[in-house]
Amino acid sequence: MAEEKTILVTGGCGFIGSNFIHYMVGKYPNYRIINLDKLTYCGNLDNLCELVDYPHYSFVKGDIADSEKVRGIFQDERVDVIVNFAAESHVDRSIEDPDLFLRTNILGTQVLLEGAREMEIPLFVQISTDEVYGSLGSSGLFTETTPLRPNSPYAASKAAADLMVRAYTKTYGIDAIITRCSNNYGPYQFPEKLIPLMISNAMEDKELPIYGDGSNVRDWIYVEDHCRALDVILHHGVSGEIYNIGGACERTNLDVVKTILEIVGNPESLIQFDKDRPGHDRRYAMDFSKLQGELDWQPKVTFEEGIKQTVTWYIDNQDWWQRIKTGEYMEYYERMYGNR
Repeated sequence: MAEEKTILVTGGCGFIGSNFIHYMVGKYPNYRIINLDKLTYCGNLDNLCELVDYPHYSFVKGDIADSEKVRGIFQDERVDVIVNFAAESHVDRSIEDPDLFLRTNILGTQVLLEGAREMEIPLFVQISTDEVYGSLGSSGLFTETTPLRPNSPYAASKAAADLMVRAYTKTYGIDAIITRCSNNYGPYQFPEKLIPLMISNAMEDKELPIYGDGSNVRDWIYVEDHCRALDVILHHGVSGEIYNIGGACERTNLDVVKTILEIVGNPESLIQFDKDRPGHDRRYAMDFSKLQGELDWQPKVTFEEGIKQTVTWYIDNQDWWQRIKTGEYMEYYERMYGNR
């Protein structure tokens, strides 16, 4: 059995964070998991309702940019690893309100880093994104040494956070690792993201809005594969390093939507092409050969398997996403897609 660890997961009520907690609880039942989450629009306590009575899991409502809250956790708990998922993460929202992204994604990360420095936390894992690299042409892959060229306020805030992590490793000597992953999909994803939005709209016989002509390409990875990569990195990764995580699965947005419609059994006539998003990156694709070669990781779930599992999950958990697609979310949805 692995030695006991206490892991502080920030943003653990979000999509990837909650999947990571489920994964870690299942694989390392003797680890203590502390989940710090502000519970913004995409932080959902329902994602972890099964763990309410689990003795090695605890939830703390709080903002990573609140230095007193963060300091209090570090004073009360002996934290071995910080895994920082907490972030404002939707590009459209960053275009609407960049201030919020700067506060959470940059200042919040710095508050956590300062706490890690003061309390000499053994490891800080920064969860970043392929979007910090900008956009690729029709060929080539992002490597860990690709220059950072963010094209949206969201991507710029994540790039700035990455640079802050690097600065804390070089200036203060903290042990930190940066991970950059391609587009995730799977259970518990907030339904403003492409795949859950298309699945839920198709199930409700609503139009499926796609930006531009749908030819933008993303490298898709099933969220459990991402969690497996993070498991390997936090146990065996090298401090100060950056690791790309990818799915080796490039698809255009239009192809993804057509696949979903085929699985659900709805016609392609539901597809509606909208005005393209400002600064919309054309293509992302990740070279994860470093992670593959040094830590012996590679994705296991094919897109064909993963998308079927994902559609099945949304079919089986309609109450979960129907509760979300009301109120504030629907007001936002109308602003984004109600301009036709």
